[in-house]
Amino acid sequence: MNHDQALPAVAIRTVALVIMSYGYRGLKSLAIDKVVREQYGGHFQYLTIQGLALVWLTLLTSLIGTIFPSFRSLRSIKRHLATVALPLSIIISVIYWSLLLFMPQFILQSFHEEPPLSSTSSLDLFRIPLSLDLALHACPASFLLLDFFLFEKKYSKRYVNVAGPLSIVCFSIWYGLWVEYCGKKNDTFPYPFLTENILSVRIAIYGGATFLALLSFRFINHIHG
Repeated sequence: MNHDQALPAVAIRTVALVIMSYGYRGLKSLAIDKVVREQYGGHFQYLTIQGLALVWLTLLTSLIGTIFPSFRSLRSIKRHLATVALPLSIIISVIYWSLLLFMPQFILQSFHEEPPLSSTSSLDLFRIPLSLDLALHACPASFLLLDFFLFEKKYSKRYVNVAGPLSIVCFSIWYGLWVEYCGKKNDTFPYPFLTENILSVRIAIYGGATFLALLSFRFINHIHG
């Protein structure tokens, strides 16, 4: 990165970190927060939060590396983190907003802020404020894409064919095992589309999401100038 790019890079990465921190801290203000925190895994059951944390760590590493360019190892660490963070954040955004717009019952939890008036009362779909929604489900992918195209070089063909896919698949296996374990402990999954499906279908969902992540990583790298 040349000197002319350093200031814009610091500004963009700082803004991104502030917005994502606001999104995560804002979870405490939600009525459903206590319910989630009492479950095994808490908010980290959610792929959204794991993705948010990974993007946050990626951009923080990059920011420190930009401010202190003598720490050259940070650039390599950032590149490896982005291998998973970039496609993960894209998949989270695509799946979340698609389901929210067309099938919200598959992505939003049913929740009553107050005790229902009767045992037959239906539960409402819990929606978070738009500002938090954007901070959690749009900003991570948007800022990481901006960072990649403006300040990063594309990955080598060998990396895209070997190391990149291996990292993505390893993370996918980790999350699949983790969310299955949390689901068993809590008797419910963090996402309704997992709760309402049997194991074989859930495995297909994990596999499909992994495939989309691999495709997105290759595509984003391919269109990089």
